[in-house]
Order: sequence, then structure tokens, then C-alpha cells
Amino acid sequence: MPKYMLIMRATDESWANFADADFGEVLDAVGKFNDELIRAGVLLAAEGLDDAANGVVVDFTGETPVVTDGPYGETRELFNGYYILDVASIQEAVEWAKRAPMTAGSKTEIRRVPSIDEFPQDNEWVKKERAWREQTGQL
Repeated sequence: MPKYMLIMRATDESWANFADADFGEVLDAVGKFNDELIRAGVLLAAEGLDDAANGVVVDFTGETPVVTDGPYGETRELFNGYYILDVASIQEAVEWAKRAPMTAGSKTEIRRVPSIDEFPQDNEWVKKERAWREQTGQL
């Protein structure tokens, strides 16, 4: 089955709503959703991300990369976490995304994760990656 990534995006509105939320209730709702995904057998990975203000950005717009502290843009350009689901179609991924416990104003972007099988198998680097994936039990 194809894999789909659900990218959880915050907005200024959702940040404001989250500030008023009870964190215990948020953890409860996310935990229940994660349990549903696990019981359905579709969850491959899920992680939340630390505050963007604690990160760094490597900017490649110039001749040499420039590293700066903190988020690279406005809230609408950041994502806060993700799920990777093993489901049959983008429609099924959408149905799961619609059930996610998101703060009002949040958005979820859904994108298919291509399989290594979709790349030219005679390419040297694809062969090396395939060997690494096999060696580490990922294939």
C-alpha cells in the first residue's frame, strides 16, 4: 500500500486557541487518535516537533548556506508534527486526517511518500539506498 504523510500545520489562530487549551486534554485526544491508528494497522510513524523558536534554519538562497536561529518565516510556513500512514489511497488518508484532534484554525497537508521502487533501479545511488534499507530491515 502507498504511504501518506499528514503534515500538521499551525496558523496564528490555532496557536492562539492552543494557548487556551488544557494540555492534559490535548494529550488525551492525541493519544486516543494514535491508538485508533495503531489498532487500524495504518500508523508507521508520528512525531511532534519542538517549538520552532528553538530550531535553526539553513538558508540556501545565496552562494553559501547561511545558518540562523529560530523559525524561517511566519507561522503559516511552519509545521508542528507529522504522521506517516500506510493506507490504500489519498482518500483514506483524508478520512484519517479529518478525525485528527486538531486545534481550531490548524491545517493538515497530505502528501504521498514515494516508494524506492518508483525510482530508476539501475541508478547507483538508488542501488546503495536499497542495500542500506535492506541491511537495516526497512525493506
